[in-house]
Amino acid sequence: MKAPKISYYIGFSAFFADMGYQGAMAILPVFLIFVLKLNFFIFGLVEAFIFGFGALFSYMGGKLADKYGSKKITVFGNSLIPLLSFTAFSYIPFIAIPLFSFGWWMRNLRSPTRRSFLAENVDKENRTAAFGVLHGLDVGGGVLSIVILVILLLMHFSYKYLFFFSIFPLIISTIIIASVKGKKHIKTDNIKNVNKNKIKGKFVFEGIILGTMLFGFGSYAMGFPIITIAEGSGNSLSLRIIYGVISYGIFLGISSLTGFILSRKAIKNEVLSLGLYGYILAGLGTLGFAISIIYSLGLIGFYLSITIVAIAFGMAETFEPSIISKIANPDKMGSRMGILSSSRSIGFFIANIIMGALYELRPSYSYTYAGFVSIIAGIIILFALYKERKVNSKVI
Repeated sequence: MKAPKISYYIGFSAFFADMGYQGAMAILPVFLIFVLKLNFFIFGLVEAFIFGFGALFSYMGGKLADKYGSKKITVFGNSLIPLLSFTAFSYIPFIAIPLFSFGWWMRNLRSPTRRSFLAENVDKENRTAAFGVLHGLDVGGGVLSIVILVILLLMHFSYKYLFFFSIFPLIISTIIIASVKGKKHIKTDNIKNVNKNKIKGKFVFEGIILGTMLFGFGSYAMGFPIITIAEGSGNSLSLRIIYGVISYGIFLGISSLTGFILSRKAIKNEVLSLGLYGYILAGLGTLGFAISIIYSLGLIGFYLSITIVAIAFGMAETFEPSIISKIANPDKMGSRMGILSSSRSIGFFIANIIMGALYELRPSYSYTYAGFVSIIAGIIILFALYKERKVNSKVI
């Protein structure tokens, strides 16, 4: 496999995008809990509102990409993400939360179209490498964002500026993606010799969509681990918050490294790897959070668990779009990517409500729930692979 140059150009746009909003994402739970004084149930509802409604925008983005071109919708969505940079200009929840939400929803609108844009400009045999590079650079920018956030926290910057910093990398990200030259978009009606009634790899496609939705049910905003660590005993609150933010940096860094490693490796069976090393491994890592709470393992337990989850997340984020891009018809590339992203967001919507409710009862309950659901998602992928092999010997 070899990742072509365009994957690095698109990847660097993603790098600056994550460099902008990942720091804002990391400080959001602290802002909601410790500044706006929301309880955990309301916090879960807010996270569900932000991530869940993103499902609609992901689906819309994919459909619009098929009609108007993936690059146009990518640039449009990316240019509106900076709305979240103004989150802390008001400490009124009904102003601050919608500002962040609209910016994040534009990120949802853009995410499937960016994947579609990359897939349209890379040969099938190199797409796993391309998506590995995209994920590596994407999340790598998030690592730098966390480093900058920690420095700003140590310098005691106000929340207003902690959020507002994100606007500068986001502007650079939009400039880069707007300058990337790709293949000219061909309208759906002009694509010939495509069987529009048949999905190649039907069982795999349906299994991934169902699996990623269930994986979303078992996923959660990284704000939960950040808050869990920040609520721990010992040290000052400000230092515990920094430890929580660092956990997010570990997650992003390991996930980024996983993407780069996958871009250099030839994977024989991506579907099997997605089920085992993506979803099931993520479930085991999440159960590690529950174990760390129950047995008071402290930062070592949390950081080890988050490392396992990060490896699994890097696997899922590389294999999911790669597999979908290889089985989707060219006239449906955007909508298939949109369905993939929206399925995860739908799961997120329910997951964060359940996580918030269970967290109010006992934090270990929430992580135990999420861990087992992720493992079930992996089992669904393995079952879909089995069904596909019965009708098609060649499986991605």
